[in-house]
Amino acid sequence: MKKYIKKIAIAFMAGVMMCSTVGCTDSFDDINKDPDNAAEVPNANLLAYSIYYTSYRFYDRWFALDEPMTFCGYVSKMSYIDESRYSFRTGVQDSNWEYLYRILNNVMDIQRRAGEVSVNLLSVAKVLEVHLMQIATDRWRDVPYTDAVRMNEGYLTPAYDTQEKIYPAMLAKLKEAADAFDEGGHDDISEGDLMFEGDVTKWQKYCNSMRLRLAIRISEVEPALAKSTIEEVLGNPDKYPVMESNSDNAFFWWQGSDSNYYEPVANAYRTRKTEFCASDVMVDNLLENDDPRISTFFTPTPASQTEGDVDYTDGTPVYRGYTIGAAQNATAKLYSVWGYKYGQDLGGFSPWMRVAEVYFHIAEAAMLGYDTGTYGNAETNYNKAITFSMEENEVSDADAQAYLANAGKFDNTLKKLWYEEWVAMFKQGMEGWSLYRRTGVPENNYIAPGRPSQYANHNVPPLRSPYPATELNLNGTNNAPYNAEVVDNLWGKPMWWDTREGVY
Repeated sequence: MKKYIKKIAIAFMAGVMMCSTVGCTDSFDDINKDPDNAAEVPNANLLAYSIYYTSYRFYDRWFALDEPMTFCGYVSKMSYIDESRYSFRTGVQDSNWEYLYRILNNVMDIQRRAGEVSVNLLSVAKVLEVHLMQIATDRWRDVPYTDAVRMNEGYLTPAYDTQEKIYPAMLAKLKEAADAFDEGGHDDISEGDLMFEGDVTKWQKYCNSMRLRLAIRISEVEPALAKSTIEEVLGNPDKYPVMESNSDNAFFWWQGSDSNYYEPVANAYRTRKTEFCASDVMVDNLLENDDPRISTFFTPTPASQTEGDVDYTDGTPVYRGYTIGAAQNATAKLYSVWGYKYGQDLGGFSPWMRVAEVYFHIAEAAMLGYDTGTYGNAETNYNKAITFSMEENEVSDADAQAYLANAGKFDNTLKKLWYEEWVAMFKQGMEGWSLYRRTGVPENNYIAPGRPSQYANHNVPPLRSPYPATELNLNGTNNAPYNAEVVDNLWGKPMWWDTREGVY
């Protein structure tokens, strides 16, 4: 990644220098062009911007840690507990929405121009479009899509699309990309590819793996589309390859040695070490199952490693998670924080998607009776998924096999599969939250006990994020029917694919 950031920076500076060396002219049109701003930004810069800012804005503490990762049971907060008690910040909600559509605008600009240069670059831009829109619709449900970022066509106040329409549209877009990848050969993607460094095959695998994610998510509400999509992908692995190993993971790796390129979660920990910690939901599950990944996910409590302190016996590690959305701050030394790999490495990663998730989807498809082709049955793919997760977290093969023979043993139930998927997707805040909303797993998750009295009548963590104030004010007419379905900012009409009963 460092190499590509350097190249993009050089390309950008070269463009600025070219503009700034233009001399005097008699042309009125040329006089009215700002020499310090490029009229046409290279596709490489747009792609680098889109990948970088997607990772920076949507896998940080504001978008991912404070809300989705606490809502789904991954994280607790020992101080500044507001968001995990559902007291959101209006400015943060505005910023989240603004940046999502700002990045989408750049992605669509790539699409408008990429067809003339590279079929594969166009396909990459389509995959990025879906990645962003999946985040948007899974966060706010019904959002502008068809009319979004079309100001040049006169759409200043875009209409909203329902999630029921957005998911099929995203699957159609991914199929376009998947088919074009297959037909497009290996023409250049551009030096702006900070994710896979121009590797077309990895983009193909990510595209088709995303198709599995979206299809499984709607399998209860649109089973025909889910089944046909999954069977098409799994029935033709040569044309539609999916992730096959941890080397295929869609991870954005941060440089780590430059403060502009610190991994966002670790950067938050660097300055606020007593704010975030492990949740009791996560730690209790891992301890109950004797899960060997716990020492990678979390650190022992400081007190258990300090001779003479309250937890100390002989230095045996103690792992403890704190209440999510507690009514009061915690005593930091009594609770585990995220381990180096996940929360302290400034050169760490932002996880868009990982191979373990893919094989859980294939296992679920098999359990639903779909034809999984040569990928095999549910148990085979379930075991692969857990093995990939163990491998990613540097668990020995012996410990991984012991886990699969005991607490992790396949029992042919969806609840077991969903639980293991939830564990394996640790740090994927939006995906963990979506899995919880779709399935109710982990079953020991709960509504924040420290929530304000105005939210006392709800029985589960939030179903959504509130629409931003800027959208209510600037696009109020189009937004109004959808905002009317929101209850207490964070509840109301559930996601289309959330089929749980009795949640409110």
